[in-house]
Amino acid sequence: MTDDAYQPVTVSRRIAAPASEIFQVLADPVRHIEMDGSGMLRGAVTTSPVTAVGDVFVMRMHFADLGDYEMNNHIVEFERDHRIGWEPESGAGHRDPGGRWGHRWSYELTADGADATVVTETYDCSRAPAEERAGMRDGKVWMEAMAETLARLDALCVATEASGR
Repeated sequence: MTDDAYQPVTVSRRIAAPASEIFQVLADPVRHIEMDGSGMLRGAVTTSPVTAVGDVFVMRMHFADLGDYEMNNHIVEFERDHRIGWEPESGAGHRDPGGRWGHRWSYELTADGADATVVTETYDCSRAPAEERAGMRDGKVWMEAMAETLARLDALCVATEASGR
């Protein structure tokens, strides 16, 4: 059930790198641990980059209340160099394997000059159960981690630009 008054949580950052370079990092599950601002990621099970809507990538996770577990991330938005988004599903080791709350993580990339991009990370929990939304303050609990993720993504992409990779 959605709430018409609900607004997804968004954080944006201008990164001095082209969208194509940033998108390569976002589409590669192996790189996610390098940009994780939440401290929850433990590594990628899936080692190939995602290429289309319908792909699924699996990440190893840790959360104090759950311990170690995996999340199966279903790609639901994919526009190369512009947008990528996924809906997590609880996987192996989770107390509710196969559970899909209907929450979504996405990134939108908007060119800002020749070699810069504004990256907007969005967390949308509008379809999550009311008790989960309340526990996350409608996603606001993730804002600090989202800002840290974008800072790390910035550092990764700027370092790549500087090295000429």
